[in-house]
Amino acid sequence: MNYRFLIYISYTYAFPIGEPLEKEIKKRGYEVKWFADEPETQEKFSSDKAVLKDIQEAIAYNPHIILSITNSIADFLPGLKVQVFHGIAPSKRNFKKGHFRIRGFFDLYSTQGPFTTQPFKKLQKEHQHFEVVETGWPKLDPLFPLEEIPREKPTILISSTFSKKLSLAYNDEVIDEIKRISEIGNWEFKVVLHPKIPPERVQKFKDIQSENLTYYDTTDLIPLFRESDVLFADSTSVVTEFLLQEKPVVTFRNTQPGPHLINITEVADIEKALEDALDPDVSLLEEIQEFNANMHPYKDGKSSERLIDASIKFLHADKSHLKPKPLNLIRKLKVRNNLAFYPLKTYRKPPTLDREN
Repeated sequence: MNYRFLIYISYTYAFPIGEPLEKEIKKRGYEVKWFADEPETQEKFSSDKAVLKDIQEAIAYNPHIILSITNSIADFLPGLKVQVFHGIAPSKRNFKKGHFRIRGFFDLYSTQGPFTTQPFKKLQKEHQHFEVVETGWPKLDPLFPLEEIPREKPTILISSTFSKKLSLAYNDEVIDEIKRISEIGNWEFKVVLHPKIPPERVQKFKDIQSENLTYYDTTDLIPLFRESDVLFADSTSVVTEFLLQEKPVVTFRNTQPGPHLINITEVADIEKALEDALDPDVSLLEEIQEFNANMHPYKDGKSSERLIDASIKFLHADKSHLKPKPLNLIRKLKVRNNLAFYPLKTYRKPPTLDREN
């Protein structure tokens, strides 16, 4: 049958997560459209995408399956609601929050590897209104098979999260030190920042651009990953994505440091840490491999394929054992306020579609 898929997003960082899914859906001959619940994102869709302009059009589209790359979703939309996730890091601050918070909007959670699957399986038993399937993360499909892009000199990629307390982009001393090291000329620096970082902080990096340092305004990070030898970052989820290449990462005041990272807390240690990362010891590389096996063991570039298969299978499966999703009146009101649309209807049980339909 011709399934109708809706890719539901809030911010532009969801584009490189949704695009491999879109490609897989189209490859199978199914229908796929996009919807963004934030007006500024609506204006940034490329012309090749089928976009629903407002929530009324999304309702009329009547999707069979909604792939959500955001934390909440319009509960009054029909269709099976699948949480895809907009990040791979479990939590920047607290393991029990963020990634593992059950907000009561979703019927199926698509997890990325054992590190996330195991906690969600426990939450599934606790809440009993959703199921969990491990598929890998669609954003990483284009990363595999791993490839190296030739470069003239060692290359450092710099990235950051948007949270002011955690972001190196708000630390002028860090920026000054990056400028100093880049002017030595031994290494090339590429900078890409989280889309939600304020323009005035972005400008700080634009101002230090030179022959050896370039700022990139993009959400497509995989080409930059391939062109770089080392990542310098903070607690951004980009850390985990970059590590999957089995390349070292230097973090500045990371909230969850571990043996798979070279974590530093002082600006004066940045240059030495980067030198160490460019010539990593065997024990660091082994720790990275172990971390990757737990976080995202899939290196076949087929996470989107697994996710679409799992979503269709669950759409047709017997779900009578699931409890109704919680009422969540406050969260649902926030969704309606954001969309300026106030229907009374809500779907607390996932749909089940006969194979013949």
